[in-house]
Amino acid sequence: MEKYKQEFIDFMVDADVLKFGDFTLKSGRKSPFFMNAGAYVTGSQLKKLGEYYARAINEHYGLDFDILFGPAYKGIPLVVATAMAISELYGVDVRYCSNRKEVKDHGDTGILLGSPIKDKDRIVIIEDVTTSGKSIEETFPILMAQGDITIKGLMVSLNRMERGKGEKSALEEISGLYGFPTGAIVSMQDVVEHLYNKERGGRIVIDDTIKSAIDTYYGLYGAK
Repeated sequence: MEKYKQEFIDFMVDADVLKFGDFTLKSGRKSPFFMNAGAYVTGSQLKKLGEYYARAINEHYGLDFDILFGPAYKGIPLVVATAMAISELYGVDVRYCSNRKEVKDHGDTGILLGSPIKDKDRIVIIEDVTTSGKSIEETFPILMAQGDITIKGLMVSLNRMERGKGEKSALEEISGLYGFPTGAIVSMQDVVEHLYNKERGGRIVIDDTIKSAIDTYYGLYGAK
């Protein structure tokens, strides 16, 4: 596993973004782990987060694209931080864009904020985590309505590796449905491999009990 991925896993744990215990997800599933990107609350955390996204995007898709798109609302700080990181790390200026939940009818009107999208633009979408593909379902028609554009891929921070609406993972379902590649900075397999029986902050983050709960969870909900 690349060093930046190991560092990112530690970063999620230290920021209290990735937690282990007993959680009820929006889907109703009982999960032994939970990720909340809303827990990144400081400037230094957002700076680091943008750098991890930038490295993963460069690794998966390269930097030959025009726009980073982040679905509202959580995608807005992600896309700003990542655009800044790409500029700082690689000297490449990409534009950023997001959607509004409601169309603005005065001043800077329309459904989008940030850069306009035009014909021939190549777009990379970034999100925190995808469990059902709902945000892509909402934003894909908005993007395609802007002109003759190409979506180069979707990047999320964590691949939960569990079934979406069918037997495949949500990321695989999105790729199959919309025809563009998907990727993640790290997967839960990476997380378990890196943290199992290792001390972090004076405690074992994934001990035998948590590991057993994760294995049971994937026995029930793991993607095929």
